[in-house]
Amino acid sequence: MKSYSLDKTEDLLIGKKGNQEREEYEFELKLELIGDMIKTARNKRQLTQEQLGELVGVKKAQISRLENSTGNVTLETLMRIFNALGAKLNMTLKM
Repeated sequence: MKSYSLDKTEDLLIGKKGNQEREEYEFELKLELIGDMIKTARNKRQLTQEQLGELVGVKKAQISRLENSTGNVTLETLMRIFNALGAKLNMTLKM
């Protein structure tokens, strides 16, 4: 049985880095990770989605959509969420 690295498997199944399908996959993966980070930080601080929404100024439904990676988010809202959670957000912009 032949084994493959994760990078090689992604290249074979999704496409090489740089093609549109791979870029969309990478973007969706990052959104999933952000949602997981929000949920983990919220649970650590023992906050409900409703309580976090009140701290941020959004409805519970928006927090739920973000945690489940089913909604769009502005950078401003994302910064307010992480600020309310007492978490730092580090971003890298590549062009």
